[in-house]
Amino acid sequence: MTLTALLKKPQEEYNFFLEMPRDMRVLLVTNMIYAFVLPVIEIFVGAYIMRSSNDPKIVAIYQLTVYTGIPITFLINGFLLSRIKISNLYSFGMLLSGLSMLVMMSLQNLSVIGVGIAGILMGCSFGFFWSNRDFLALNTTRDSNRNYYYGLETFFYTITFILVPVVVGSYLSMADSNSWFGGNMNRSYQAVTIVVFLLTILSSVVIHKEVFKNPEQKKFLYFKFHSLWKKMLGLAGLKGLAQGYLVTAPAILIMRLIGNEGSLGLVQGVSGIITALMLYLLGRTTKPEHRIYIFSVGLLIFLAGTLVNGILFSALGVMVFVLCKVLFQPLHDIAYFPIQMRVIDVVSKIENRNEYSYIFNHEFGLYVGRFLGLGLFICFATYISETFALKYSLIVIAVAQLASIPLARHIVKESYKLHKI
Repeated sequence: MTLTALLKKPQEEYNFFLEMPRDMRVLLVTNMIYAFVLPVIEIFVGAYIMRSSNDPKIVAIYQLTVYTGIPITFLINGFLLSRIKISNLYSFGMLLSGLSMLVMMSLQNLSVIGVGIAGILMGCSFGFFWSNRDFLALNTTRDSNRNYYYGLETFFYTITFILVPVVVGSYLSMADSNSWFGGNMNRSYQAVTIVVFLLTILSSVVIHKEVFKNPEQKKFLYFKFHSLWKKMLGLAGLKGLAQGYLVTAPAILIMRLIGNEGSLGLVQGVSGIITALMLYLLGRTTKPEHRIYIFSVGLLIFLAGTLVNGILFSALGVMVFVLCKVLFQPLHDIAYFPIQMRVIDVVSKIENRNEYSYIFNHEFGLYVGRFLGLGLFICFATYISETFALKYSLIVIAVAQLASIPLARHIVKESYKLHKI
């Protein structure tokens, strides 16, 4: 490829982006800005708790309360959608995440009750963010362009999960070694929180650049669903099994076996740039029929990382595991979310229901998996040992995840058989 052709490529990709519907582009830009916030919340809040309490169970309890707050807020959000604009609820969720971080950093003593309250508040922010994000993603995309949508979105999430940990981790290490803020590390974390809050304000402004439609039907609470949706809930439960670990395990392992937040940022950034470019390429070039292959490769990479961590259980093992996580999580998401949206497209038309009812119900499938996964870790750490939990619970989860492959394949085939959209 010539230099001229190479220089034209970014312009061509930008022009392709401009060909997408305006509402889809506004949503993508909003999520790209907020992508700089998520790594701080998902990585450094766990590291902050670990540094302050030195107790992995407290980290797990915090994450469990976060995940408890999410489905509760999905329910509240469903009722509010009949009265409040979806863009207002979406921006409120983003702003609330910054506020909940501030509450966490202001706690003098990290008791179980204090951490639990902060976790519930953070879960509420995630609930407002994810419930409205998923509905907007569903309604601004079609099955034919969802690989591109999630490929581009995941590309930016991956880039930020590389850059932000490196920058924030370096800042925290320098603040610690140079005794900034009088050697008070809580002050250093609070400075990061202020930047996070400013980013949530910016993303909230962008989402209001477009008028988005609320769900047309007000009713969203149902207890009986089509058999295809029940299978999708099973897939959600398996996804949820790993989610808690993907937030808590890296912070705990790195603080235990490597030592500090600077290393945490360094490890996250080792191979992420290649991963991000690969994700964009996959989203740009692959078709719906390729989703299962991407899905399967991601799960096998995750299994390999957990095995290496369990066998070595050292700094090297942690590095390999985190590298595998950096590859697995976006590969899994770029395939999983379009499958979920496709199933919602199909069953909502068959059952003539509000699409939000499926987004709400899906969250409970995830929650069951998250609860079981984190419960397994807490039980292992309490009744056997912390080392056993860190070594083997991840392997158990990764092996269980392999059941997702045949289930996802069956769901995809049935969704296309039932309805052509």
